[in-house]
Amino acid sequence: MKEREPHQTLLPHLFRQEYARMTTVLCRHFGLKHIEIAEDIASETFLKASESWAIHGMPENPVAWLYTVANNKTRDYFRRIALFETEIRDVLKPETAAEDDFDYSDRRIADSQLAMIFAVCSPDYSIESQICLALQILCGFSIEEIASAFLSKPETVKKRLHRARTRLRNDNFQVRELSEPEIRSRLPTVLKTLYLLFNEGYFSKTNNLQIRKDLCSEAVRLALLLTENPLTSTPQANALLALMCYQSSRLDARIDPQGRVILFDEQDKTLWDHSLIAKGHYYLVNACTGDEVSRYHLEAGIAYWHTAPAGENKWQHILQLYDQLMLVEYAPVTVLSRVFAFSRVYGPEEGIREAGKLDLADNADYHALLGFLYAGTDACKAIAHYRQAIERSKSKAEKETLRREMERLRENNEPDHS
Repeated sequence: MKEREPHQTLLPHLFRQEYARMTTVLCRHFGLKHIEIAEDIASETFLKASESWAIHGMPENPVAWLYTVANNKTRDYFRRIALFETEIRDVLKPETAAEDDFDYSDRRIADSQLAMIFAVCSPDYSIESQICLALQILCGFSIEEIASAFLSKPETVKKRLHRARTRLRNDNFQVRELSEPEIRSRLPTVLKTLYLLFNEGYFSKTNNLQIRKDLCSEAVRLALLLTENPLTSTPQANALLALMCYQSSRLDARIDPQGRVILFDEQDKTLWDHSLIAKGHYYLVNACTGDEVSRYHLEAGIAYWHTAPAGENKWQHILQLYDQLMLVEYAPVTVLSRVFAFSRVYGPEEGIREAGKLDLADNADYHALLGFLYAGTDACKAIAHYRQAIERSKSKAEKETLRREMERLRENNEPDHS
């Protein structure tokens, strides 16, 4: 098999990482009414990269090359399209229209992304539509990834996005300065968007890679900006950033050199990033002001205990937090995680009985959990549940992890003929 050229490996990564950022900066100039123009320029930029790099090789600084091309294409567009004179100029600020170049600095990109997320998270749209738009336009999510985040069908998400984008165009939607009450009212939806962005990176159900550090880093970067602004540095925002720091601290330990996922009990704890754990402590302390206890506080607490040294009460604390979390939001992933914690406190057999109370037979994670719980006592049942989990999973990487567990069980339970 012919080895892939370097640009063929790098371009998909850059597309995922930079396309959404590029679009947000362009949208800030064009306005969301003309989002298709921004998306077209970003797409043309990557198309040119694919063609040029295949012939001339990769430039020394690929990211800078992309933004230079995007900048040039934008200037060319303004020169040749009459739309600039008839529609766009009136909605641009005077100082913006006079600029020759777009500012693609890291800070400008991050500021644009947050500004656009807050703009899209408008009460004029349903919360689901707000988050769908933000995840697609500003975070680069595919239809399948959004559907996975919402536990919805792709067709449902596609229709929701179509209606929302049509409204953006028809309402002449613009990015503008928001008042303090507007910022505070939109913040919960912005936090949920960043939470879903991080979760897709931490445990992807739709991508060939189960762990995607670029998405985790992006979510952390944007959450950090929220905590740096007095208007948005709320207990919830700090709790969410604490959760991200704790979870990110274990990313390197969750993947082996071949890119395969390593389960928690098998992780090399020397690979944990203790500087990120310390930052998690810092933001969790900042989050503990007032009487508010959000899902982010509870999940950050759970993540804290996962990074804490082993102790006889560790899993009891985690189980108590899951009990509280279920009162805040009852979701399959929460219920199954609670059963896992329950099994660590009371043993696998009690965990199996607890799982039996759940109506989640069509859930891949349910069968993966039962496979894990049966592994120590009944290899045949464990393998049967792992097989059902594989049948129901949509993630190639997750299927591979489950197959490895099945093979390990088979090898450990083969009869000894010596």
